[in-house]
Amino acid sequence: MYGTTDDFTYGWVTPLAAYLMACLGAALGLRCTVRALTMERSRRAGWLALGATAIGSGIWTMHFIAMMGFTVQEARINYDKPVTFASLLVAIVVVGGGVFIVGFRGRTIPALLAGGTVMGLGVAAMHYLGMAAMRLHGELRYDLLTVGESIGIAVLAATAALWCAVSVKGAYMGFGASLIMGVAVSAMHYTGMAALSVEIQSHVPEGSVGGSAPAAILAPVLIGPVVFLFLAGVVVALDPPSAAGGGDSEPEQFSDTFRPMGPVGPVDPVGPVAPAGLSGVSRHRSRKPER
Repeated sequence: MYGTTDDFTYGWVTPLAAYLMACLGAALGLRCTVRALTMERSRRAGWLALGATAIGSGIWTMHFIAMMGFTVQEARINYDKPVTFASLLVAIVVVGGGVFIVGFRGRTIPALLAGGTVMGLGVAAMHYLGMAAMRLHGELRYDLLTVGESIGIAVLAATAALWCAVSVKGAYMGFGASLIMGVAVSAMHYTGMAALSVEIQSHVPEGSVGGSAPAAILAPVLIGPVVFLFLAGVVVALDPPSAAGGGDSEPEQFSDTFRPMGPVGPVDPVGPVAPAGLSGVSRHRSRKPER
């Protein structure tokens, strides 16, 4: 017998909250990646690591906020703590691989394709490892075609988000890139959930599934990534623009406009300022003959 699953137990509250967290993590992480590209290679690793942690924490937080709205009508769901935390580590490490590829290879098409592919695979790996953390008296089964579609969505959208973030200038495009990344994670999550079916095993005792109840594990473990994302946002906001290599852009932009003029000739008391080469001419004013 297959159980009745519901991804929207609390309506649109959990999907919207999950999407916002994915966008927040993506916005911070992609901005750190773009900032790292403006620095010397020796100084990039710190910003790239911060960006990878922000994106990984954001997508992991998104996943488990969405999972708080997931229920199986015929079974109670618990979560295995070690596997749950392992999914966070996988998200940060694998997504970090994609971020570092772009960070050190630059804005080239091969780097963006490779980085987007690795990031998308990181999102998918986090999702399915997080699903493996579920403990219930039933067996999880997946439709492989839909699983493949979910991975493809993650890879394509992650690549598009990376391209928008590093190739198109402007704050609005950076904001748009974070929205695209949020869509990537959310679409991948719910497509992956559509691939899931739960075969209930009625012969398994209710108390033998192990793990911890969602309220006992998910709510507390979400606090850490949320606090980290807040602190990362503070670091990004307070970092001086000169650290990103943009401090000298404005003087260079206006250097031609405000270039000093050549020498100026003497001032005529009743006439306009005359250039030095024409000062002798500009002093003589025509007068009418006296009668």
